[in-house]
Amino acid sequence: MHTATEPILDASDIDVVRSGRPLLHDVSLRVAPGEHWALLGPNGAGKSTLMTILGARGHPTTGSVDVLGQRLGRVDMRELRTHIGHVDPRWRIDIPLTAHEVVLTGLTNTPELDRRHDYTDDEHRHADALLELLGMTLRRDSLWPVMSQGERGRTLIARALMPRPALLLLDEPATGLDLAAREKLLTGIDQLRSEVPNLASVLVTHHLEDLPASTSHAMLLRDGEVVAAGPVDDALTSTTISVCFDHDVVVRREGGRWAAVAA
Repeated sequence: MHTATEPILDASDIDVVRSGRPLLHDVSLRVAPGEHWALLGPNGAGKSTLMTILGARGHPTTGSVDVLGQRLGRVDMRELRTHIGHVDPRWRIDIPLTAHEVVLTGLTNTPELDRRHDYTDDEHRHADALLELLGMTLRRDSLWPVMSQGERGRTLIARALMPRPALLLLDEPATGLDLAAREKLLTGIDQLRSEVPNLASVLVTHHLEDLPASTSHAMLLRDGEVVAAGPVDDALTSTTISVCFDHDVVVRREGGRWAAVAA
């Protein structure tokens, strides 16, 4: 489906209008293999709308979007989504599956194990390897209802990686986590990026502190328009963040991580 020379994502001059309301205007984004983008902006900036488009769950009103080399509007969206890893910490699991079983459901993109799928020994080993990568080996057999929010987050990332996608979308993965759980989650994300060097990702957050150190690029949205986009050191500055959030802040980077304080 996708060749190594093509961008993973290529959105060009897209507008999104819903019920007469403009949600995105003139947004362009190109993500190459191995790039890790942060998508930041205040509430209502258009982040969720853009992620819906990038995840092949909606079409732009105007403009063009290629996902994994496939043009939206000319491809089976359901089949395309099987090649995209999507992590949403609000995803519900109503059946008490173990962490290992939750990861296996990523193969079929179902909320429970698909009894029609014959899970192979290689698939079980792959699930265990992903749990180890995310620091979840000791919680392999823990049931979902008794897992902490941080453990669930890392399990969902392993689940999203189960079909070996070229693109990983992370929708506010640190939501609801305490300090220790957030740091474990971000460490896991940094580690998987070194283990899977061609993986591309887009991570949505409101907070600079929630960005992994391996973030390579960033896009800032405000009122549906791009404030800044490009290599992370160019896009995340005191000036651009202050404009994006309409509040004067000073952006600092130390040890590869970011923080913003009031100016």
